[in-house]
Amino acid sequence: MDFSEALRTERLVVIIRGREAEASFRTVMALAEAGLPLIEVSLGGREALKVIRRARAELGDAAWLGAGTVLTGHDARCAAEAGANLIVTPGLGAGLEESVRQGLPTLAGVLTPSEVIAAEALGASALKLFPASAAGGPEYLRALRGPFPEVPFVPVGGVDTGMAQAYFDAGAVAVGVGSSLVGDAADGGDLDELRKRAAEFKAVCAG
Repeated sequence: MDFSEALRTERLVVIIRGREAEASFRTVMALAEAGLPLIEVSLGGREALKVIRRARAELGDAAWLGAGTVLTGHDARCAAEAGANLIVTPGLGAGLEESVRQGLPTLAGVLTPSEVIAAEALGASALKLFPASAAGGPEYLRALRGPFPEVPFVPVGGVDTGMAQAYFDAGAVAVGVGSSLVGDAADGGDLDELRKRAAEFKAVCAG
């Protein structure tokens, strides 16, 4: 399935920003094995490109393996070379433009109506509402969807299992979740606890 379909089907993007490359890799694999196929590895994490490259070699085409915190055209090119087939940006700029130029699915960070219009014009696949909690949470998303009812919004920032359902009720197509799901797994923490949290989020996102 294409990215837009996968986003609407799975309704969850898991964000990994780890201090240990090996632990980050193990976290990616554990999430994929738990049936969460939309995974973003932030370039702000340790040796993120190596993590993406190694995970892609193991997973093949079995997951959407994204590079996050893509800021520049160079970031986008390096991520694609490492095997990322999804690009996530915190905002608009050269990283988004280069990703679209390469034909990669993109989840572009926006906050304001003007940024929504600009991201759509640039060809973003879906829009990451970030930081969603600081913007006003589900009520802000509900208000934003007034002028943009067809735009696929993915709130990111401060999303736990309870907030995820509230965002779905407000019209989100998916949510992006980091520490509330990953915890300390990408820093060497307990993978069994990660799997438990993954199952909890998976149940909420299954509706």
